[in-house]
Amino acid sequence: MVKKIVFVLVCLVALNGYAQNGTVSPYSYFGLGETSASSTVENQMMGGIGVYADSIHVNLRNPAAYSKLGIKAGESFGITTYTAGISHKQTQLKSFSDQQSSAVTNLDYLSLGFTLKKGLGLGFGVMPYTSVGYSFVDEQGAEGSRIINEYSGEGGLNRIYLSLGYEVFKNFSVGVSANYNFGVVESLRIQSTENVQYGVKDERSSRIDGMDLNYAVYYTPEVDEKHTLYTSLRINTQANLSARNTKRIGSFSLLTQQDVEAIDVNLEAQGLKETGIKIPTTATVGLGYGEKMKWFLGFEYSYQQLSDYSNVFLEIDNLVYDDASTFALGGFYIPNSSSFESYLSRVTYRAGVRMDQTGMVVNDKEVNNFGITFGLGLPLGNNLSNLNLGFELGRRGTTSADLIEESYFKVNVGLSLNDVWFRKRKIN
Repeated sequence: MVKKIVFVLVCLVALNGYAQNGTVSPYSYFGLGETSASSTVENQMMGGIGVYADSIHVNLRNPAAYSKLGIKAGESFGITTYTAGISHKQTQLKSFSDQQSSAVTNLDYLSLGFTLKKGLGLGFGVMPYTSVGYSFVDEQGAEGSRIINEYSGEGGLNRIYLSLGYEVFKNFSVGVSANYNFGVVESLRIQSTENVQYGVKDERSSRIDGMDLNYAVYYTPEVDEKHTLYTSLRINTQANLSARNTKRIGSFSLLTQQDVEAIDVNLEAQGLKETGIKIPTTATVGLGYGEKMKWFLGFEYSYQQLSDYSNVFLEIDNLVYDDASTFALGGFYIPNSSSFESYLSRVTYRAGVRMDQTGMVVNDKEVNNFGITFGLGLPLGNNLSNLNLGFELGRRGTTSADLIEESYFKVNVGLSLNDVWFRKRKIN
């Protein structure tokens, strides 16, 4: 057991450096980058909903779900769950006149959850929160004297979280997650004129950190002996982040790529050396219905008043924020979870769909996302542990208004391992 804990802690530390290059999307140019899924493969393949929870899987979206862990284990302190996920995303970027393809592989999350006693669960882990990774060129003017703007950026925020879920009374649980977000976002803009030897550049960096809380209420009454109603309400409170900024501007030679002259801007005199970043509250309601260990269908609706988002250091002229919302529908089916004759009958088949209004309005055009998800949960050994495979097809953005349309295919692999911790020894 000690070796397993040490292994998990080492992986958590390693993720800090790995999670910074999580996207190749030009839309990560806006805000603090592309927001990560923040859920396990099991939940992602059901459209990303977090309203369903069971005794053998960690639910990263719903802290109240930790109260459900280990209830079926038959041990005084239940089971411990180790979970990790990776993804590979192929993206085709298409503009009005051109198209390109790119790919990125990420470690999406590492987490541990366990029961302190029946109805009381604890979890902690680390995952990417946002990812920045873009590089594109904007050309304006007539041939021979065009003005060329080159944009690139990298970095993003990671998240360390600690969650606690408690069953107040039968089928009614509450939970809370404390999230510490931290990371660095860097951007570079180079402007040059065609057939002119020198150009100018603007380098910016923000070292960001701050906390937010995620509260959850979870009610799962039994309708009859077989069926259960699942309801949840989650509030991810406003994140007030602090940014320590630097800015460097100068000229350079296009031939040698060397600086001719560069200076560090006195941001303190402008009141921009240390700034605040406000990420508005997100509220999510969920409803589902299903038969235990057989099937489930549920949906969720999330709303965020993103129009209140602010980051004075990285304001962008052609971008405004509107309110954001997400509608997700998903579920699973298990033919026969107790079958000894057919392995395929014990497999969990998942599917879902999600529609996101991202709240970003670029060049007066809304940037929205649509995705279809599906996958398999493959039992391992005693059926408490499982390997989860997931796939997602989606599209974001548009080719109108000089924007980019992203068509993507994502493959997810998640591992959920369960072990009995604090097992009481019995002497006959």
